[in-house]
Amino acid sequence: MARAHAAPEQTGKSKAAKAGATTTTDHEEIRAWVEARRGKPAKVAATDGRKGSGILRIDFGEPEESLSPIEWDEFFQIFDDRALAFLHEEETSDGKRSYFNKFISRNGEDG
Repeated sequence: MARAHAAPEQTGKSKAAKAGATTTTDHEEIRAWVEARRGKPAKVAATDGRKGSGILRIDFGEPEESLSPIEWDEFFQIFDDRALAFLHEEETSDGKRSYFNKFISRNGEDG
């Protein structure tokens, strides 16, 4: 079963964000974090056309029917066009690799 661990794009900072979570817009940092966890860029298939580009996700397993794999170029085009930031955590509180991530707005408006 696939593990898609990204929540829908949200505005502002999440209450779910743990103390160790950081935010970045750096493409290389995002790609390195995702690939270190064997994730792949994707978008929710049924949301194509929503604000023109669909909802971004990171897929951490077997592809799900609801997710459409996309190339990194398309992923970062949507990411930048929608002025998103990547909220993520390196490790869980018990020191294990974390998969926590979320797309949030860079400017406090809807993502």
